[in-house]
Amino acid sequence: MSNETVGVGIIGCGDICKRAYAPHLAQLEGLRLVALADADLARAELIASEHPASPAATTPDALLARDDVQIVVNLTPPGAHAELGERVLRAGKHLYTEKPLCSTAAEARHLLALADEHSLSVACAPDTVLGRGVQTCARLVRSGRIGRVVGGVGAMTYHGPESWHPDPQFFYKRGGGPLLDMGPYYLTTLVLLLGPIASVTGSARASFPTRTITSEPHKGELIEVEIPTHVSTTLEFASGALVTLVMSFDTWAASLPRIELFGEHATLSVPDPNTFDDGPVRLFDRHDADDAIASGWAPGPKPGEWQDVEMDAGPTLQGRGLGLQDQARAITEGGEPKCSGRLALHVLEAMEAVIESAAQGRRVYVKSDLPMAVGANA
Repeated sequence: MSNETVGVGIIGCGDICKRAYAPHLAQLEGLRLVALADADLARAELIASEHPASPAATTPDALLARDDVQIVVNLTPPGAHAELGERVLRAGKHLYTEKPLCSTAAEARHLLALADEHSLSVACAPDTVLGRGVQTCARLVRSGRIGRVVGGVGAMTYHGPESWHPDPQFFYKRGGGPLLDMGPYYLTTLVLLLGPIASVTGSARASFPTRTITSEPHKGELIEVEIPTHVSTTLEFASGALVTLVMSFDTWAASLPRIELFGEHATLSVPDPNTFDDGPVRLFDRHDADDAIASGWAPGPKPGEWQDVEMDAGPTLQGRGLGLQDQARAITEGGEPKCSGRLALHVLEAMEAVIESAAQGRRVYVKSDLPMAVGANA
């Protein structure tokens, strides 16, 4: 990466800023956090006071006017992503935003067109796909280690963020829900491994009309649910792979894989896509199965059938901000960020198609300008 340091400003000083972004940015080479902004100035002041770079605490308007801010990180709730993203771009700043890129694909397409018009860069979380776990899986798929991927399964199942998040209301409003909140981790990982999504069929519903907050400081308050909270879909990839995915805020517990890919030669167990290097990456190889069958083993559970794979080396810091660091590299050296706005738009279009499919009871095709080569299965 270039020796040039890129100035970063963050708008939105809530839980994810305090817990993940601000601490990690202090450790990332090539980036300097110069300003923090929030509608509640006290939030920005608190995080600024704890940060070693001593960033300024200010208002969103003042941050956008600063000459030393080159990239603005948008950590506001999803419903505000489109409006603030447009303000960032019109202020002449590059944009890095939390997922999803916007609440709708139409908003996202407008944002990317505006960025192109002003020759600015847009990148979007999740950047967990840049971590050692998913990158190791990408190498295994790309090298042909598991053969052509014919199918897969994935699941994100728990009983919602109202039990732990300090301000969980937005998860159940426009732009929220398990699909738009957690789906980007799973779908971005799958697109990285398998290439573009061609079509989807889905079912979705809001299982409960209200949710009771059990976390502080809003314990006991009710949330009116406005979005589906249990989603089941089949994704058909342009490569031919079929993946079944369940995203739910309505389950107490489940024993399901995060993501498993079924290849011609082996099954690959992908680690939690919401982490960077937690692992494990695991393989079940067909040759092991052939040997077992030859010795009299009937198909079914067999101790030792899975093998852990040593994960590839990666960046020293495995945490939020890798995508932002890569975007800064792309700005200074040229090229498209790995967690590009174009990739995020494709994922958003696929999620929007799932909801459309559920509402209309039919298959929905996903438009994409992503080349097949984006996926390791291509």
